[in-house]
Amino acid sequence: MIRKINARELFEQLSERLKLRWVAGLRGEGRMIEPGEDLQRRPSLVGYLNIIYPNKVQLIGIDELNYLDALDSRQRWDTIAKIIGYRPTAIVISRDQAIPADLREAAEESGTPVWVSSKPGHELLTYIQYHLSRALARNTSLHGVFMEVYSIGILITGEAGAGKSELALELITRGHRLIADDAPEFTLIAPDVIDGTCPEMLQDLLEVRGLGILNVRNMFGDTSIKRNKYLRLIVHLGKLEDIHSNDGMARLQGVTSTRSVLDVEVPQITIPVGPGRNLAVLVEAATRSFILRGKGIDPAQTFIDRQAHQLRRQTPW
Repeated sequence: MIRKINARELFEQLSERLKLRWVAGLRGEGRMIEPGEDLQRRPSLVGYLNIIYPNKVQLIGIDELNYLDALDSRQRWDTIAKIIGYRPTAIVISRDQAIPADLREAAEESGTPVWVSSKPGHELLTYIQYHLSRALARNTSLHGVFMEVYSIGILITGEAGAGKSELALELITRGHRLIADDAPEFTLIAPDVIDGTCPEMLQDLLEVRGLGILNVRNMFGDTSIKRNKYLRLIVHLGKLEDIHSNDGMARLQGVTSTRSVLDVEVPQITIPVGPGRNLAVLVEAATRSFILRGKGIDPAQTFIDRQAHQLRRQTPW
């Protein structure tokens, strides 16, 4: 899903953090910012005043105001007309500088939002850029329970009734942390980094069949909840009969694959669910194994190498 944000929403999200005041162009509160292919190169979502490749949010600092002041009256008006004509989502003036009267007049006539902040330009640029990249990033919602196990973000998936919530509850009692139950939200914050969070409505809650909805924070304390985590591994709870026991490599390496989430291939391991199986221990073991493989330690490959070495020793020459 591609998200959008308008000037009013952006102002409300940033005003407290950046000490913003809306001084002109209130009629433009509905102007939208949305990512697109044309914004991947130029223009940018936010940047210092640029009348050649205009940014969606134009920052005006001391140097930019000095540039406008150095122009003669005709050039100055033409430049301001160009700035306004590109219909920026907002113009942000740094360091509480006074807004020029002609710029204010043009903004009011065109409905171009003008905000003033006491913050320096570099701080405005860095924070607005970060905020927009998160707010407009691609995102999706997946069915499952998202948890932090041994500092790794793990999404537990499976069919309804597979025991995902019960498994999550047992993992919580073993010291691991819940991020989101049922419908965690995932956002692509970098080309290969997916951040998972909990929808506000589901915050701290876990539904367990037979017990109803539990407030994990109230029951187990603040340390049982994690606000967000990068998605690193998917653990799928599968049916025991669906696992091919005669697959030799599956016996050695487990049932591993990948799942595409927001065009990122995320490692997935399938754990068969059966009577008497301690799923919490198996998930912990799968997580430890995943961490070791990330460090280049692969027990299955070690066993294969040992077997090949033994065969070479026994082969007559």
